[in-house]
Amino acid sequence: MREKLRVAAYAICVREGQILLARWINDGVPEWTLPGGGMEHGEDPHDTLLREVYEETGYRVEVTGLLGVRSVRFPSRRRFGRTVDQHHVGLVYEARVTDGELRFEVGGSTDMAEWHDLDAVPALHQVPLVDFGLRLWRERPVAGRPGG
Repeated sequence: MREKLRVAAYAICVREGQILLARWINDGVPEWTLPGGGMEHGEDPHDTLLREVYEETGYRVEVTGLLGVRSVRFPSRRRFGRTVDQHHVGLVYEARVTDGELRFEVGGSTDMAEWHDLDAVPALHQVPLVDFGLRLWRERPVAGRPGG
């Protein structure tokens, strides 16, 4: 079985009781996710975060902390019926907006970005990364992964 590793960096941006999310289109189905994305070869994860947040939201951010790491492994079917052992490693940073204006990404993996009330997040159609990131943000685990 083929193996594929993807390393990415994501931002938790919370202000005035709202979180910044980007809408990702997964096989034609929109799902809310944390702004961020995959590292380019040779790129530092911190720089990945700054680039991806700007691309997806129009905001410049300052990293205020590393909250933790999400490591997920799953098989997926690819072209010609081949199965790929996917391993996604996501670094979740806390960040604050320092400049820019909210705008939507054109021609990328997301089609819009929006601030959402923290209380409304559970009702959104979202990827599991959002809940994971919010749990890191709330619990601030020393080991970088939520307990239990």
